[in-house]
Amino acid sequence: MTRQHSQPDQPVSEASQTLTHAEIRRYGRHLVLPEVGREGQERLKRARVLLVGVGGLGSPAALYLAAAGVGTLGIVEFDTVDETNLQRQILYSASDVGRPKIEAAAERLKDANPHVEVEAHGVRLDVSNALELVSSYDLVIDGSDNFSTRYLVNDACVMAGKPDVYGSIYRFEGQVSVFCTQEGPCYRCLFPEPPPPGVVPSCAEAGVLGVLPGIIGSLQANEALKLILNKGKPLIGRLLLFDALASSFRELALPRDQACSVCGSNPTRTTLEQYDETCPPPGTAETPEVSEHGSQAAARGIDITPAQLQGWLRNAAELTVLDVRTPVEVQICRLEDSTWIPMHELGERWGELDRERRAVVYCHHGTRSAQVVRFLRAQGLSNVWNLAGGIDQWSLDVDPGVPRY
Repeated sequence: MTRQHSQPDQPVSEASQTLTHAEIRRYGRHLVLPEVGREGQERLKRARVLLVGVGGLGSPAALYLAAAGVGTLGIVEFDTVDETNLQRQILYSASDVGRPKIEAAAERLKDANPHVEVEAHGVRLDVSNALELVSSYDLVIDGSDNFSTRYLVNDACVMAGKPDVYGSIYRFEGQVSVFCTQEGPCYRCLFPEPPPPGVVPSCAEAGVLGVLPGIIGSLQANEALKLILNKGKPLIGRLLLFDALASSFRELALPRDQACSVCGSNPTRTTLEQYDETCPPPGTAETPEVSEHGSQAAARGIDITPAQLQGWLRNAAELTVLDVRTPVEVQICRLEDSTWIPMHELGERWGELDRERRAVVYCHHGTRSAQVVRFLRAQGLSNVWNLAGGIDQWSLDVDPGVPRY
């Protein structure tokens, strides 16, 4: 398999290399840096960078790359702006809520720097388009928030020979590295396979400090600029770890795995593979029709809708509503008269539940509670159901008086 160097190829068009007077004025603080200068700024102008996701990580990365004068920014995004995004996704403002992110992001980036071309790809990255998209750019910044996309980006970058500037965040911790270069490892060298669905909580479930993606996304932009300019020491073969609570950085060496299934000496993966989403969006779980006693649906699924739960609460006296969220989440909001047993205590406390009573389990978005339902059914509690979309969907569909978070 042919792999390119980390330094992006440079187009030869003389016109594209010329800085206008307005650009010289705008990028003056770059031009006086010997490591950048006019030649470096022209390299930035010629560069094409693809950002997969313009959320928490993609927002600061895109803004800084646009401000730096990267000539063409491609953005891949299919989501809409939600109020919960505004705590950390600095591309957007309150007036953007409800708008497609791709539109709001493109507008904001063009406003930040009209000299930059923005190529908007309002699609979900998948096996049908990933290789073509990645191949059209010099390097990729991975701002995805799920393992399915992360592995897809990695594999497409290896196959197309494009550097993958990786970043991830969780609560107060972040990671940055540069994968898929000729001399370094890929993401699969570190994690050969994704974890089982539901094992790793999403940001919505675990939380994230609002400033953290700003720090990690900025570091990703920094790595991209170094690669384009061919300056400094990129994070190739190195994983940078940041702890926001301790304000500390540490670094791990990442060797290339010669047995890697994608970038190794004899790769066994030569086509792209689409994994299931680790944390499906709220309300996307299959919601079967459920009878009053749940007998027909038992063979077809585990989910009920908020409207169905509302009906059960009105008509069924023998019903347990089980909250399996964390103590911090319970302090924010909860369903009235629900029983609270944190998920991590269910292994020891499930015996407290009445086997004869119907039970509905809920969490924030329905992912953790689905795991709990499967566990309880394995223990012999057959009349246990999952609230699809969790308490968040309950607030949307039934009771807007329950705060969303």
